[in-house]
Amino acid sequence: MLARGGFLPVITPTLMGVGFILVGWFVNPLYGLAPSLGILMLMLAAFFANFWRDPDRPIPRDEGVLVSPADGHVMFVKRERATGRRPSKDEMDGAQEDEHTGSWHPEPCEDILSFSTEQRFEAVPEGEESDTDVWRIAVFMSPLDVHVNRAPIAGKITRMEHRTGKGLRRGPFLPAFRKESEYNERVRTLFHREDGLLVEVMQISGALARTIIPWKSEGDDLRRGERYGMIRLGSRVDVRVPAAKFNPCVISAEDGNKDYPKGEFVKAGSTIIYRGI
Repeated sequence: MLARGGFLPVITPTLMGVGFILVGWFVNPLYGLAPSLGILMLMLAAFFANFWRDPDRPIPRDEGVLVSPADGHVMFVKRERATGRRPSKDEMDGAQEDEHTGSWHPEPCEDILSFSTEQRFEAVPEGEESDTDVWRIAVFMSPLDVHVNRAPIAGKITRMEHRTGKGLRRGPFLPAFRKESEYNERVRTLFHREDGLLVEVMQISGALARTIIPWKSEGDDLRRGERYGMIRLGSRVDVRVPAAKFNPCVISAEDGNKDYPKGEFVKAGSTIIYRGI
Protein backbone atom coordinates (compact mmCIF):
# COMPACT_ATOMS: atom_id res chain seq x y z
CA MET A 1 0.00 0.00 0.00
CA LEU A 2 1.35 3.42 -0.98
CA ALA A 3 0.79 6.65 0.92
CA ARG A 4 -1.25 9.44 -0.60
CA GLY A 5 0.68 11.09 -3.44
CA GLY A 6 3.02 8.13 -3.91
CA PHE A 7 1.44 6.50 -6.99
CA LEU A 8 2.82 8.91 -9.61
CA PRO A 9 6.45 8.95 -8.32
CA VAL A 10 6.44 5.13 -8.38
CA ILE A 11 4.61 4.40 -11.63
CA THR A 12 6.51 7.02 -13.73
CA PRO A 13 10.06 5.57 -13.35
CA THR A 14 8.57 2.05 -13.54
CA LEU A 15 7.08 2.70 -16.97
CA MET A 16 10.24 4.48 -18.10
CA GLY A 17 12.38 1.56 -16.93
CA VAL A 18 10.22 -1.02 -18.71
CA GLY A 19 10.25 1.15 -21.84
CA PHE A 20 14.05 1.44 -21.93
CA ILE A 21 14.47 -2.31 -21.43
CA LEU A 22 11.99 -3.12 -24.23
CA VAL A 23 13.74 -0.68 -26.58
CA GLY A 24 17.10 -2.27 -25.80
CA TRP A 25 15.73 -5.78 -26.24
CA PHE A 26 13.66 -5.41 -29.41
CA VAL A 27 14.99 -2.30 -31.18
CA ASN A 28 18.54 -1.19 -30.40
CA PRO A 29 20.50 -1.56 -27.15
CA LEU A 30 22.43 1.65 -27.96
CA TYR A 31 25.70 0.08 -26.81
CA GLY A 32 24.04 -1.11 -23.61
CA LEU A 33 22.79 2.35 -22.64
CA ALA A 34 19.06 1.57 -23.01
CA PRO A 35 18.96 -1.49 -20.69
CA SER A 36 21.26 0.26 -18.19
CA LEU A 37 18.89 3.23 -18.04
CA GLY A 38 15.99 0.81 -17.68
CA ILE A 39 17.58 -0.90 -14.69
CA LEU A 40 18.41 2.49 -13.15
CA MET A 41 14.77 3.64 -13.53
CA LEU A 42 13.47 0.43 -11.95
CA MET A 43 15.86 0.86 -9.02
CA LEU A 44 14.58 4.42 -8.59
CA ALA A 45 11.00 3.15 -8.66
CA ALA A 46 11.85 0.59 -5.97
CA PHE A 47 13.35 3.34 -3.78
CA PHE A 48 10.24 5.50 -4.16
CA ALA A 49 7.97 2.53 -3.46
CA ASN A 50 9.91 1.84 -0.26
CA PHE A 51 9.74 5.50 0.77
CA TRP A 52 6.01 5.93 0.09
CA ARG A 53 4.98 2.60 1.60
CA ASP A 54 2.15 2.86 4.08
CA PRO A 55 1.47 -0.50 5.77
CA ASP A 56 -1.61 -1.14 7.85
CA ARG A 57 -0.89 -1.33 11.58
CA PRO A 58 -2.61 -3.00 14.54
CA ILE A 59 -3.67 -0.18 16.89
CA PRO A 60 -3.49 -0.93 20.65
CA ARG A 61 -6.82 -0.74 22.47
CA ASP A 62 -5.35 -0.29 25.97
CA GLU A 63 -6.85 2.48 28.06
CA GLY A 64 -4.69 5.45 29.06
CA VAL A 65 -1.87 4.98 26.55
CA LEU A 66 -0.33 7.03 23.75
CA VAL A 67 1.08 5.44 20.60
CA SER A 68 4.05 6.65 18.61
CA PRO A 69 3.18 9.12 15.84
CA ALA A 70 6.20 8.05 13.77
CA ASP A 71 8.42 5.13 12.79
CA GLY A 72 12.04 5.38 13.90
CA HIS A 73 14.51 5.18 16.77
CA VAL A 74 13.94 7.02 20.04
CA MET A 75 16.60 9.75 20.20
CA PHE A 76 15.90 10.84 23.77
CA VAL A 77 13.32 11.04 26.53
CA LYS A 78 13.41 14.21 28.64
CA ARG A 79 11.44 15.71 31.51
CA GLU A 80 11.15 19.42 30.73
CA ARG A 81 9.75 22.68 32.07
CA ALA A 82 8.67 25.74 30.13
CA THR A 83 10.82 28.88 30.43
CA GLY A 84 9.26 31.12 27.79
CA ARG A 85 6.80 31.39 24.92
CA ARG A 86 6.29 33.10 21.61
CA PRO A 87 5.39 36.76 22.26
CA SER A 88 2.17 38.46 21.21
CA LYS A 89 2.35 41.65 19.14
CA ASP A 90 2.12 43.75 22.32
CA GLU A 91 5.03 41.83 23.90
CA MET A 92 7.47 42.12 20.99
CA ASP A 93 9.24 45.19 22.45
CA GLY A 94 10.41 43.27 25.51
CA ALA A 95 11.05 39.96 23.75
CA GLN A 96 14.35 38.11 23.97
CA GLU A 97 15.95 37.62 20.56
CA ASP A 98 17.83 34.53 19.48
CA GLU A 99 19.66 34.34 16.17
CA HIS A 100 18.49 30.80 15.44
CA THR A 101 15.25 30.26 17.36
CA GLY A 102 13.61 33.69 17.03
CA SER A 103 11.75 35.86 19.55
CA TRP A 104 10.74 34.67 23.02
CA HIS A 105 8.71 36.20 25.82
CA PRO A 106 10.59 35.33 29.06
CA GLU A 107 7.51 33.79 30.72
CA PRO A 108 5.71 30.60 29.65
CA CYS A 109 1.98 30.32 29.04
CA GLU A 110 -0.15 30.96 32.11
CA ASP A 111 -1.42 27.41 31.73
CA ILE A 112 1.73 25.65 30.52
CA LEU A 113 -0.08 22.41 29.74
CA SER A 114 -2.54 24.15 27.43
CA PHE A 115 0.25 24.32 24.81
CA SER A 116 -1.66 27.33 23.43
CA THR A 117 1.45 28.57 21.63
CA GLU A 118 4.98 27.32 21.06
CA GLN A 119 6.91 27.40 24.32
CA ARG A 120 10.62 27.20 25.11
CA PHE A 121 11.52 24.18 27.24
CA GLU A 122 14.61 23.11 29.17
CA ALA A 123 15.49 19.89 31.01
CA VAL A 124 14.36 19.66 34.64
CA PRO A 125 17.24 19.06 37.10
CA GLU A 126 16.78 16.03 39.33
CA GLY A 127 14.92 16.96 42.51
CA GLU A 128 13.19 20.01 40.98
CA GLU A 129 10.23 18.24 39.39
CA SER A 130 6.79 19.89 39.42
CA ASP A 131 3.24 19.13 38.29
CA THR A 132 3.59 21.50 35.32
CA ASP A 133 6.51 19.58 33.79
CA VAL A 134 6.18 17.71 30.50
CA TRP A 135 7.75 14.59 29.09
CA ARG A 136 9.19 14.81 25.58
CA ILE A 137 10.00 11.82 23.39
CA ALA A 138 11.90 12.49 20.16
CA VAL A 139 11.76 9.91 17.36
CA PHE A 140 14.31 10.04 14.53
CA MET A 141 13.02 8.86 11.14
CA SER A 142 15.73 7.68 8.74
CA PRO A 143 15.19 7.84 4.94
CA LEU A 144 14.41 4.09 5.00
CA ASP A 145 11.62 4.29 7.60
CA VAL A 146 7.89 4.63 6.91
CA HIS A 147 7.21 8.38 6.79
CA VAL A 148 3.46 8.42 7.38
CA ASN A 149 2.58 10.01 10.74
CA ARG A 150 -0.34 8.90 12.91
CA ALA A 151 -2.36 10.42 15.76
CA PRO A 152 -1.02 9.42 19.21
CA ILE A 153 -4.49 9.66 20.79
CA ALA A 154 -8.12 9.79 19.75
CA GLY A 155 -9.12 13.42 19.70
CA LYS A 156 -9.64 16.64 17.79
CA ILE A 157 -6.93 18.75 16.18
CA THR A 158 -7.37 22.12 17.86
CA ARG A 159 -4.19 23.76 16.58
CA MET A 160 -1.93 23.20 13.60
CA GLU A 161 0.74 25.78 12.81
CA HIS A 162 3.72 25.95 10.48
CA ARG A 163 6.93 27.57 11.75
CA THR A 164 10.31 28.37 10.24
CA GLY A 165 13.53 29.89 11.55
CA LYS A 166 13.70 33.60 12.38
CA GLY A 167 13.31 35.69 9.24
CA LEU A 168 13.24 32.67 6.94
CA ARG A 169 10.55 31.69 4.48
CA ARG A 170 11.84 28.10 4.70
CA GLY A 171 14.24 26.29 7.00
CA PRO A 172 16.63 26.03 8.71
CA PHE A 173 17.42 22.41 7.84
CA LEU A 174 19.89 20.95 10.34
CA PRO A 175 20.34 17.16 10.34
CA ALA A 176 17.34 15.68 12.16
CA PHE A 177 19.50 13.49 14.43
CA ARG A 178 20.92 16.63 16.11
CA LYS A 179 19.07 17.96 19.15
CA GLU A 180 19.29 21.52 17.76
CA SER A 181 17.06 20.49 14.85
CA GLU A 182 13.95 21.09 17.00
CA TYR A 183 13.90 24.63 15.57
CA ASN A 184 14.09 23.46 11.97
CA GLU A 185 11.09 24.12 9.75
CA ARG A 186 8.27 22.33 11.57
CA VAL A 187 4.53 21.82 11.98
CA ARG A 188 3.14 21.89 15.52
CA THR A 189 -0.12 19.99 16.02
CA LEU A 190 -2.24 19.96 19.17
CA PHE A 191 -4.49 16.95 19.85
CA HIS A 192 -7.37 17.44 22.31
CA ARG A 193 -8.97 14.36 23.85
CA GLU A 194 -12.58 14.31 25.11
CA ASP A 195 -11.45 14.24 28.76
CA GLY A 196 -9.44 17.45 28.28
CA LEU A 197 -5.99 15.94 27.75
CA LEU A 198 -3.78 17.95 25.40
CA VAL A 199 -0.87 16.40 23.51
CA GLU A 200 1.61 18.39 21.43
CA VAL A 201 3.22 16.74 18.40
CA MET A 202 5.96 18.45 16.38
CA GLN A 203 6.79 17.25 12.87
CA ILE A 204 10.34 18.49 12.19
CA SER A 205 12.03 18.58 8.80
CA GLY A 206 15.62 17.40 8.44
CA ALA A 207 18.57 18.18 6.18
CA LEU A 208 17.03 16.13 3.35
CA ALA A 209 13.36 16.20 4.32
CA ARG A 210 12.10 19.65 3.44
CA THR A 211 8.42 19.01 2.94
CA ILE A 212 5.88 18.33 5.70
CA ILE A 213 2.52 17.32 4.25
CA PRO A 214 -0.55 17.57 6.52
CA TRP A 215 -3.53 15.46 5.46
CA LYS A 216 -5.78 16.80 8.22
CA SER A 217 -6.53 20.28 9.53
CA GLU A 218 -7.85 22.10 12.59
CA GLY A 219 -11.25 20.84 13.71
CA ASP A 220 -10.80 17.30 12.39
CA ASP A 221 -11.57 14.40 14.73
CA LEU A 222 -9.10 11.50 14.57
CA ARG A 223 -9.02 7.99 15.93
CA ARG A 224 -5.95 6.76 17.79
CA GLY A 225 -3.43 5.67 15.16
CA GLU A 226 -5.22 7.41 12.28
CA ARG A 227 -2.98 8.83 9.55
CA TYR A 228 -2.74 12.62 9.59
CA GLY A 229 0.31 13.51 7.45
CA MET A 230 3.85 12.62 6.42
CA ILE A 231 7.35 14.07 6.09
CA ARG A 232 9.45 13.35 3.02
CA LEU A 233 12.82 11.62 3.60
CA GLY A 234 14.71 11.71 6.94
CA SER A 235 13.21 13.79 9.74
CA ARG A 236 11.98 13.60 13.33
CA VAL A 237 8.81 13.84 15.41
CA ASP A 238 8.60 15.05 19.05
CA VAL A 239 5.70 14.30 21.43
CA ARG A 240 5.03 16.25 24.65
CA VAL A 241 2.57 15.19 27.34
CA PRO A 242 1.88 16.28 30.96
CA ALA A 243 4.43 14.59 33.23
CA ALA A 244 1.87 14.44 36.06
CA LYS A 245 -0.36 12.13 33.99
CA PHE A 246 2.02 9.90 32.04
CA ASN A 247 5.27 8.01 32.22
CA PRO A 248 7.37 7.18 29.14
CA CYS A 249 7.82 3.47 28.42
CA VAL A 250 10.49 3.38 25.71
CA ILE A 251 14.29 3.13 25.68
CA SER A 252 16.20 6.06 24.22
CA ALA A 253 19.66 6.28 22.66
CA GLU A 254 20.78 8.27 25.72
CA ASP A 255 19.93 5.44 28.16
CA GLY A 256 23.14 3.57 27.31
CA ASN A 257 21.34 0.27 26.78
CA LYS A 258 23.67 -2.03 24.84
CA ASP A 259 20.71 -3.78 23.22
CA TYR A 260 19.43 -0.46 21.84
CA PRO A 261 22.48 1.67 20.94
CA LYS A 262 20.34 3.80 18.60
CA GLY A 263 17.36 3.78 20.91
CA GLU A 264 14.31 1.53 20.76
CA PHE A 265 12.69 1.26 17.33
CA VAL A 266 9.04 2.31 17.47
CA LYS A 267 6.25 2.02 14.89
CA ALA A 268 3.65 4.69 14.19
CA GLY A 269 0.23 3.74 15.51
CA SER A 270 1.41 0.45 17.05
CA THR A 271 4.11 1.07 19.67
CA ILE A 272 2.96 2.40 23.05
CA ILE A 273 5.31 5.21 24.12
CA TYR A 274 3.44 6.60 27.17
CA ARG A 275 1.30 4.97 29.84
CA GLY A 276 -1.01 6.77 32.22
CA ILE A 277 -0.02 7.03 35.86
